[in-house]
Amino acid sequence: MQGRIFLRLGGLLAAVAVAMGALGAHLLKEKLSAEQFANFETALRYQMYHAIALVLVGLAAGRNSAGRKGANWLAAAGWLFVAGILLFSGGLLGWIFTAVKPFVHVVPIGGTLWILAWLCFAIAPLGKSPTAGS
Repeated sequence: MQGRIFLRLGGLLAAVAVAMGALGAHLLKEKLSAEQFANFETALRYQMYHAIALVLVGLAAGRNSAGRKGANWLAAAGWLFVAGILLFSGGLLGWIFTAVKPFVHVVPIGGTLWILAWLCFAIAPLGKSPTAGS
């Protein structure tokens, strides 16, 4: 069940990254400073990386071969990827578009959540379920 959620969220967040990238290339490049535009591109690049990671989590969860504990680690990874996108990419974008400095303070938290997400993904036993004869 959560596998489908992560597949959908991954696809949606990837589509948003592409759409915002197109918007940026055609409408914002002239309006933002070089530093702001570099931060904009960083936010979207990392959003795309982690949207793809969400798709991987969804596919792994859909295989239903990680066992119960593995499924819990995959779910944790998926939700940490989502939270990281909101805080890292959202924080950078919020700062760029509003100039409200506190937005940038959540960016390192988002990056930390991504590290934890990747660790959870690595811990999840992606092999055959113990009940499947291994």
